[in-house]
Amino acid sequence: MTQFQGLIAATHTPFQPNGNLHLDIVPKYVQYLLDCKMDALYVNGSTGEGISLSVGERQATLEAFVHAVDSKLPIIAQVGSNALTDCQELAAHAEKTGVVAISACAPSYFKITTTSLLVDLMKEIAAAAPNTPFYYYHIPRFTGLSIEIGRFLREAETKIPTLCGMKYTDTKTFEYQEALEYGNRKLNILWGCDEMLLSALVVGASGAVGSTYPLCNIISRRILNAWNERDIETAKLWQLRSWEYVKVLCRYGDLLSGQRILMKSLGLDLGPCRLPIEMMSEETGKKMLADLKTIGYYDWQDR
Repeated sequence: MTQFQGLIAATHTPFQPNGNLHLDIVPKYVQYLLDCKMDALYVNGSTGEGISLSVGERQATLEAFVHAVDSKLPIIAQVGSNALTDCQELAAHAEKTGVVAISACAPSYFKITTTSLLVDLMKEIAAAAPNTPFYYYHIPRFTGLSIEIGRFLREAETKIPTLCGMKYTDTKTFEYQEALEYGNRKLNILWGCDEMLLSALVVGASGAVGSTYPLCNIISRRILNAWNERDIETAKLWQLRSWEYVKVLCRYGDLLSGQRILMKSLGLDLGPCRLPIEMMSEETGKKMLADLKTIGYYDWQDR
């Protein structure tokens, strides 16, 4: 069974100033992610604004990342959407493109009302890529979906032959632990809240997907290393600093907008966010970068 471990980068989708895709920069972006020693990539997820892309754009973006990675890193393709047929088309394309796994979130407009209905939907999506491991993407902040995790896993396991795990993006560590321990840890349950990485490690996480890891990879690695060495105080210190970094970015607007400003300051211009995400102004971005310097972000990143 597929087992993703370590730090998995949720990738941004590069845009031109006019909002069109800017895929020519993907090879440079991938090299940056390789230099950050990411363990895998999660493409077209929330960080990549996948829901704001057309099917064709998502397919082109995935192909660009697969080509640039050239088998150096495993890729998970997020194929969830509001339209089931779009999900199925994206899943089939992802399998054909050669990704290691696919993942799908629930729709965000017409809400799922029961756990069984969610399982049935995910079954239809996974069936479109019958030879590719499937991960359910649990992110209730956007989907508004509250389910009984244990029941979902029990039902999904019987109906989805390719089920390998879940990307869990919520703050309920007790619920996450339940998913981890299901069936004697038979599934690969990935953590999705970067600012709570240490909390997830405490209950047993071995893999985490996030947008902050490529931008504070040294901080994140220090959390992991300290935890593995059972140096809890050091792990707590670096986890707190990770949260201080996130707070600064969120202070001035959307986290994804702040990350793009920061990435540009580091020499990689991925362009603006796409509407409806509001991109912070250049002046606001300068204030954010100054605050990052004040809290010691650049010193923390020093190897």
